[in-house]
Amino acid sequence: MPEAYIVDAIRTPIGKKNGSLAPVHPIDLGAHVIKAVVERTGIDPSDVDDVIFGCVDAIGGQAGNIARMSWLAAGLPQHVPGVTVDRQCGSSQQAIQFGAQAILAGSADLIIAGGVQNMSQIPISAAMIVGQQYGFTTPTAESKGWTERYGNEEVSQFRGAEMIADKWDVSREELEKWALQSHERAKAAIAEGRFENEIVPVGEFTTDEGPRETSLEKMAGLNVLVEGGRLTAAVASQISDGASALLLASEEAVAKHNLKPRARIHHMSARGDDPIFMLSAPIPATQHALAKTGLTIDDIDLIEINEAFAPVVLAWIKEIGADPAKVNVNGGAIALGHPLGATGTKLMATLLNELERTGGRYGLLTICEGGGTANVTIIERLG
Repeated sequence: MPEAYIVDAIRTPIGKKNGSLAPVHPIDLGAHVIKAVVERTGIDPSDVDDVIFGCVDAIGGQAGNIARMSWLAAGLPQHVPGVTVDRQCGSSQQAIQFGAQAILAGSADLIIAGGVQNMSQIPISAAMIVGQQYGFTTPTAESKGWTERYGNEEVSQFRGAEMIADKWDVSREELEKWALQSHERAKAAIAEGRFENEIVPVGEFTTDEGPRETSLEKMAGLNVLVEGGRLTAAVASQISDGASALLLASEEAVAKHNLKPRARIHHMSARGDDPIFMLSAPIPATQHALAKTGLTIDDIDLIEINEAFAPVVLAWIKEIGADPAKVNVNGGAIALGHPLGATGTKLMATLLNELERTGGRYGLLTICEGGGTANVTIIERLG
């Protein structure tokens, strides 16, 4: 049976909103990580079969197929194509899965998968803001089919996160304790240099900007997002800028180019759930992945689940029965940020490096996504 290998995985430091990466053109952010992964692996860029990048709100400097534009801006061969993927917050995780599928199908041998997002320059939901000038009030409101099925209910990640907290009975105190832990774990990881092997500096910018000094007392003093709700800004992911990329290779490419793979793709799939809850799909997606592989959650050594909002993670832990000590051990998006299209490969880089640091075998990555979907990718560390 063919295999798809991860040879290397890297990312920029993550910049906070209007921080160190804010003035960098999104194409140049993408070019930076593409060039870095080519240089670190030593591959001949002429042998790359495709570049698959995730990006959300593909307008302005993120428009025009940023995967292709970033490759060209990196000064690399024009004959190599590129394609941009939008599966919302899981876009670059889907890029990994598309790349691995091409390799497993025998139609490619070397794929660069990654993602890029500059949320300082292109705000979240900017595409919808632009769409309003063409008569659309929301992405779904004017759709007859959508309203016949789901009515005029509010479709919002904030509402979805509140609904999840309510359904799984996650208290505000539990949410804030998880958020505080995310910051504490992230700061410890930075202090111990756990991210150094995955980060490629951008100029003099070398360290994630997101983690901040906070406390349960400070969080308790914040206003909730909606009256009667449990969520505050403290338990949500941070608006961020960044890029990430990895190199996928077939068995033939590993031998031909004398590469040393660091992990193999063990499983990849995606599943959907209620789009009004929106962010609950990692639960059925994980259940599906475990059933397909025959693994149990106890077989998984490390887990990265995107901290879009704290209730997403805590509901998943409750439903799946995962050990919280294995989940987001170096902090998550609440502390480190969530640069939308770049998050999937960013988290994969962190997962891979932490498996190597701790000697774990299996790592699982899952991300909740707009529209009520989620991807699951399970990797097996090699060596």
